[in-house]
Amino acid sequence: MNAKLPRISFHGAAETVTGSRTLIESEGVRLLVDCGLFQGHRELRSRNWSAPGFDPASVDAVVLTHAHIDHSGYLPRLVREGFRGSVYTTPATADLLDILLRDSARIQEEDAEYANKKGFSKHKPALPLYTVADAERAIGLVEVVDYSSPQEIGPGLSFSFHHAGHIIGSGMIELELGDDPVRILLSGDVGRYDAPLVPDPSVPKPCDYLVIESTYGDRRHPESSVEAQLQEHLERITATGGTLLVPSFAVGRAQQLIFLLREVMDAHPTLEMPIHLDSPMAVNATKIYRRYPEEVGLEDIKLQPGSSVLYGKQVFLHRTRDESMRLNRLTGPRVIISSSGMMTGGRILHHLRNHLPDEKSTVVLAGYQAPGTRGWRLERGERELKIHGRAVQVRAHLGRISGLSAHADRDQLLRWVRELPPPRTTFVTHGDPDAAGALASALTEELGFRCAVPEHGEGFELGQAR
Repeated sequence: MNAKLPRISFHGAAETVTGSRTLIESEGVRLLVDCGLFQGHRELRSRNWSAPGFDPASVDAVVLTHAHIDHSGYLPRLVREGFRGSVYTTPATADLLDILLRDSARIQEEDAEYANKKGFSKHKPALPLYTVADAERAIGLVEVVDYSSPQEIGPGLSFSFHHAGHIIGSGMIELELGDDPVRILLSGDVGRYDAPLVPDPSVPKPCDYLVIESTYGDRRHPESSVEAQLQEHLERITATGGTLLVPSFAVGRAQQLIFLLREVMDAHPTLEMPIHLDSPMAVNATKIYRRYPEEVGLEDIKLQPGSSVLYGKQVFLHRTRDESMRLNRLTGPRVIISSSGMMTGGRILHHLRNHLPDEKSTVVLAGYQAPGTRGWRLERGERELKIHGRAVQVRAHLGRISGLSAHADRDQLLRWVRELPPPRTTFVTHGDPDAAGALASALTEELGFRCAVPEHGEGFELGQAR
């Protein structure tokens, strides 16, 4: 084995959509691209507590494609386990991390405290995966890099960010290894074309190796209007006087929902009702959208106070636990948007306990639900959910909003790479096995790509540049 050859290994987002962690090794430098938490069923979540498959102290740097917790949320644990290098991000991602990692840590601490108080954890005592102090240490390692500005990490290893179009600050990563550079392009999460609040994905540059996500690699997004679907849900809530409860990712999805809900209500005044954003992460992330009006995709949005579509009339922002608890004493009709989007933790669980048994209310699934999550169980039609150790009956109306995903679907992923000369190998990651396999087949059959679908922990030696 030639030890000087670059190597890539997949310690997350392989055979699943969460826990993105890709290790690149070249000429003695170890770079980790993304550092995410595993989410979903218990077996996946347990990986967060296991050794990550490499020594955190041996990693020289981390580069993040974006701030979503399944791409960044393991950072405080990595620091806790010995990582002391730099964490490179775009400016908006750095601002998002400052709130997302603190809030993630706070949720970890609060959930452990609540489990100990109620006694429903099998661990005595229940402990957080990491603490707020760990998150603050991780945030202190962040270094900002602008789009299209090459950054050298070590001898013969540099990278650049390019717009990925997924959420504000998201970037695909172009890596160059060696003097006669081997080029690796890591897509991160590829966004959709013509989506609100974000730019289209950048045109990919030729590369020797491609790492591409496949969250929706086996399906197409429906073409039905998101606004029409929201209007239907608002009409039902107006009639029943209940609550429209929307579990949502705090960054990207929540802001998009506010944008679209205000558009529908402005067009249909009879559907006017309060919109409550109940998530400290989402509230603070919404402020960051206002902080970057120069970000491509936001330049035409009015952001001055009083006319911002990212706030708007009757949009109420809730940060504290007391504010969240008071929401459960309010009657409808109203909208509550709360994280997390797959209902794996956080304040949404308290709202679900309150509204799932209420026939007047509607719980809306607004995005992908990973197997094993509560959202997945609701999607399958289960009539009882276990929340905080208690069985909660599902009597509320279950709705869906299709077309909100910030991920490109199968056809959009193929569109993104269609003009790309076939790389030596394309690694298809960040998808369930069916989705990853389907996209790999489409890339091979339609574009002539040579594809590999890595298993968890699998590594590959990379040859020289063509």
